[in-house]
Amino acid sequence: MADFVDVAAIEVASGKGGDGMVHFRREKFVPLGGPGGGDGGRGGSVILRVDPHMRTLLEFNYKTHFKAGNGNPGGSFGKTGADGDDLVVRVPPGTVVYDTETGEMVADLAGPGYELIAARGGHGGRGNERFKSATCQTPNFSERGVPSRRYRLRLELKLLADVGIIGFPSVGKSTLISRISAAKPKIADYHFTTLVPNLGVVKLDEKREFVVADMPGLIENAHAGVGLGHQFLRHVERTRLLIHLLDASGIEGRDPLEDFAIINRELALYSEELAQLPQIVALNKVDLTDGREYAPLYRETLEAQGYCVLEISAATQQGLPALLEKIWAELERVGGPSLVGKSEPERVVIEMPQTAEYELRVEKLEEGVFAITGTNVERLISRADLIHDEGIQRAQRALEKMGVLTQLEELGCQEGDTVLIGDAEMEYQPGYI
Repeated sequence: MADFVDVAAIEVASGKGGDGMVHFRREKFVPLGGPGGGDGGRGGSVILRVDPHMRTLLEFNYKTHFKAGNGNPGGSFGKTGADGDDLVVRVPPGTVVYDTETGEMVADLAGPGYELIAARGGHGGRGNERFKSATCQTPNFSERGVPSRRYRLRLELKLLADVGIIGFPSVGKSTLISRISAAKPKIADYHFTTLVPNLGVVKLDEKREFVVADMPGLIENAHAGVGLGHQFLRHVERTRLLIHLLDASGIEGRDPLEDFAIINRELALYSEELAQLPQIVALNKVDLTDGREYAPLYRETLEAQGYCVLEISAATQQGLPALLEKIWAELERVGGPSLVGKSEPERVVIEMPQTAEYELRVEKLEEGVFAITGTNVERLISRADLIHDEGIQRAQRALEKMGVLTQLEELGCQEGDTVLIGDAEMEYQPGYI
């Protein structure tokens, strides 16, 4: 079995929009050809898309940086540059995406059909043909494409299962899932055999089926990360129903009722929502002498606490049909969407939230160095044509309208001082930044 990885950190970057072109038509017999520079192509986007065949985030251990293709620059005679290629990154169902910088959840890619546009490609810049007007017949400038957007993301996998089988190590969780589904977990007689969750589909008949997962064994203080800790509890969060498996035989030398109380306490300490999930208690190993003898006593105690209790033997399959029927009845009662049986899943597209805009600010960093920040001014400079004189003059007029030059003068900005705007570094000249 491949290693099971349920947490990963990646960086995604969209493609930069292609720059617009400065070009003038000079065909023979075409007088006053005018501007003909085309627009740049759109940059490619990075898209996280659910692949129902993936079960782990293992591949992100080997590749963590994902970059979409850049848009091509515009061409002559009004030709638009080619768009950059989108990059599709496959993730398993149940992947939750967080923005590492803000810590906020961006998307819950719950199942097939879900995708996240993690980094939208930048628009292409306009060519000089687009700036022709009645007052500017021969514009000798263009526009740069929107720069690449970069995000650092944290991926967390939370397995999708209708039913979660919980219990201490060696109570028979792996054996149970192997008997009721086609899952083939590794099974042996020692603690912590199951180090990863196992998923299986239980099919009762043509119309009734559900997904079940046996979860890695819990130990005391798992809520604080002890043992498999959060790695276990993260996967329980999605289930609609819990099967709490107890070893009625006590063959491991533990008290089943004490185990039951410890695990429920761990669920409550991790999340009150987990503690409120409905539970069916299955007293396992009743094929053994001590199991047959003590199971009725444990059953009486737990039923007095309001739990539904069944006696089973995962090894001999005793009581399993009744358990499965009870599981289905409880799933029908609690409701919620089934995770199997959808031939054509609905397409759900989520987009990365836009970075919050911030106000214009002009400040003096040190003697001779000034910084200008603000969403609008940084966006302006990132797309301005700072190569051609007309492009620089156009940016200058925009800065004047924003009041930037006035604020620089008020702070004592002198000719030759350095002005920083976004990634651009310029030398200040009065009336001509």
